[in-house]
Amino acid sequence: MVLSKTTSESDVSVHSTFASRYVRASLPRFEMPENSIPKEAAYQIINDELMLDGNPRLNLASFVTTWMEPECNKLMMDSINKNYVDMDEYPVTTELQNRCVNIIARLFNAPLEEEETAIGVGTVGSSEAIMLAGLAFKRLWQNKRKAEGKPYDKPNIVTGANVQVCWEKFANYFEVELKEVKLREGYYVMDPIQAVEMVDENTICVAAILGSTLNGEFEDVKLLNDLLIQKNKLTGWDTPIHVDAASGGFIAPFIYPELEWDFRLPLVKSINVSGHKYGLVYAGIGWVIWRTKQDLPEELIFHINYLGADQPTFTLNFSKGSSQVIAQYYQLIRLGYEGYRNVMENCRENAIVLKEGLENTGRFNIVSKDEGVPLVAFSLKDNSIHNEFEVSETLRRFGWIVPAYTMPANAQHITVLRVVIREDFSRTLAERLVLDIVKVLHELDTLPARLSAKLEVAEENNLIIHPNGPTDLAGIKKDNNNNNNNNKGIKKTDIEVQREVTDYWKKYVLARKAAVC
Repeated sequence: MVLSKTTSESDVSVHSTFASRYVRASLPRFEMPENSIPKEAAYQIINDELMLDGNPRLNLASFVTTWMEPECNKLMMDSINKNYVDMDEYPVTTELQNRCVNIIARLFNAPLEEEETAIGVGTVGSSEAIMLAGLAFKRLWQNKRKAEGKPYDKPNIVTGANVQVCWEKFANYFEVELKEVKLREGYYVMDPIQAVEMVDENTICVAAILGSTLNGEFEDVKLLNDLLIQKNKLTGWDTPIHVDAASGGFIAPFIYPELEWDFRLPLVKSINVSGHKYGLVYAGIGWVIWRTKQDLPEELIFHINYLGADQPTFTLNFSKGSSQVIAQYYQLIRLGYEGYRNVMENCRENAIVLKEGLENTGRFNIVSKDEGVPLVAFSLKDNSIHNEFEVSETLRRFGWIVPAYTMPANAQHITVLRVVIREDFSRTLAERLVLDIVKVLHELDTLPARLSAKLEVAEENNLIIHPNGPTDLAGIKKDNNNNNNNNKGIKKTDIEVQREVTDYWKKYVLARKAAVC
């Protein structure tokens, strides 16, 4: 019997992607293909691969908004082809950006008259906003030093060790020394007293965080302001403050209105906030607001006219989409003060539900604070058998993405898990997460102890694990005493052991992720 192949080479007559030849070939990874493929096949194949991504709604590692109303989604799609920088061609979009700047500036209590225009700009996110604010501080400091005939080649900025990596990027890219206030166990934010002690004549500003990414805690900007005023009076300096309110800027005004952290404090000269976090807009929008026009050097503002009119611009990039700006204005007028307050109160209450559920297990210490960004950071009371990295890894089987990480310098032996409560994280999900964490704990309890626990048992039995096998620890110590050799067999402290174990699991988890990719 003769079998014949009747399918055409082009498969033009085949309407099902899965019946076509395109699903039999691997997608190009390094070079552009020679031939085109049908749009349906391109969509289906890419969409299928994207199914392997995590579910954004269950990504509890991220502060970034993962849900918006359909009406706002439509507005974004309708304006996705508008270039934000073409101000003369899209004047209404530019006007909406200016409205957002004015609204946010007044939300942060900028000293403005009723009809006065605020000074600020929309950015891709808080990282760009921080770069712009830092550049303004650096240029103001340099100009003053030049006018005084003093050296201006060694600027520094004082922050806590808990700052986001964008501050390290700013310091590296723009040649500013980063002076970090180290953390300590139980205190995971910048200490204002230590920060002010580190300020010197070369300090361009002190950066305070309203909502640490580590545990959500608000730093004490009021105390920092008061201490810095005193130091400025004693020294004759005028060291200012920048507030990194990426996470907390759209939270504090609504549920902590009496908290003084913004332009009510005289030394606060600029504030950044992420619209794509608790501003409730999809990723790609941030804002930076200056106290007055004098706080943004005119020389940093460029004026362009090749698109049809004079356009002032102060950004690190040029072209970008308009959708996020339009979405931010939608949220501000759609929700208003009442809506934002309700959203933030819901987030706070659901964070409390999760926190209480974790406490009721009796297995966790809560590291986060009740006042701050609505998140729950927690660590195992006993991680000698199984640790936080294992809990994080096992939770992925239930669909949850819950990060585990170590604290920064001087507290790096502390490992925590963190759940960020966003607008779309309901009480039902909070209760379900607690149930799944309990299941994970029960499952881990039935598994063999991890490597670190075996090491501890070996040490208790006077054995130390070497690459070539176990060795009698007592014998090594005896030889060490006889030979005065201090390089072998020294028992590490608990903190050193914990750090080694943490490093091991970090490498293990990274290796697992790399293998998946």
